[in-house]
Amino acid sequence: MSNTLLVVIGFAFIFVMTTAGSAVVYLFKNDVSQKAHSLLLGFAGGIMIAASVWSLLIPSISMSETVYGKWSWIPASIGFIAGGIFLSLLDKVIPHFHSGINQEEGPHVNIAKSIKLFLAVTLHNIPEGLAVGFAFGGAAVMGETSAFVAALGLSIGIGIQNFPEGAAIALPMFKVTNSRRKSFLYGMSSGAVEPISAILGFFLSSHIASLQPWFLAFSAGAMIFVVAEDLIPDANLKDNPHSGTWGVMAGFVLMMILDVALG
Repeated sequence: MSNTLLVVIGFAFIFVMTTAGSAVVYLFKNDVSQKAHSLLLGFAGGIMIAASVWSLLIPSISMSETVYGKWSWIPASIGFIAGGIFLSLLDKVIPHFHSGINQEEGPHVNIAKSIKLFLAVTLHNIPEGLAVGFAFGGAAVMGETSAFVAALGLSIGIGIQNFPEGAAIALPMFKVTNSRRKSFLYGMSSGAVEPISAILGFFLSSHIASLQPWFLAFSAGAMIFVVAEDLIPDANLKDNPHSGTWGVMAGFVLMMILDVALG
């Protein structure tokens, strides 16, 4: 399998899995139980945490050692914080709605609730797409098939957690639109930003190789921000602590295994 094909598969997989998760709306007459909702969002959060550490921050520090020596933690630290700031700014300028905690964020504008739900999940998907793009861009600079396989492992992990995220937008959307077709299309469309972000990340990482450690840490910070700001609160761990917590742990272990096995 060529390296180019691995890139295409990696970019396509994250979108396909969001679409598959959104299709769950056709299988349920009603929304999933709150316990299942907590489990799914916790699982997605666990994967993102593990991906941020194993696939992004550790490689960022490793890449920095030859240039920064004992100060190799600087790109990872600054890039990580920058990623969080970036998501925080998007939160403030883009109106969106969190169904799990029934709370609106961003500017108060007169747009449909369905659009705000759509924007909330779309915000989640931007850093995930960037992370996959940065990983494959770094692999392109290295030119080694093993690096492309490791990047594919990250894509697989992100794709797996996109399944519950797709369901997490399509099912609540059905309550708002009362249309399974519209709910599915909203969920699928929310995932379209991921391959777009991945292409952008790939271009930046492969053409500005010196900034790779910063880019990897940036996407890690953005993903951790999403987990802490959105996924964990939306999982309602207060009401379902065991379901959500075990979801986080299962997701973390799965992503760790993928990274070690393929990295």
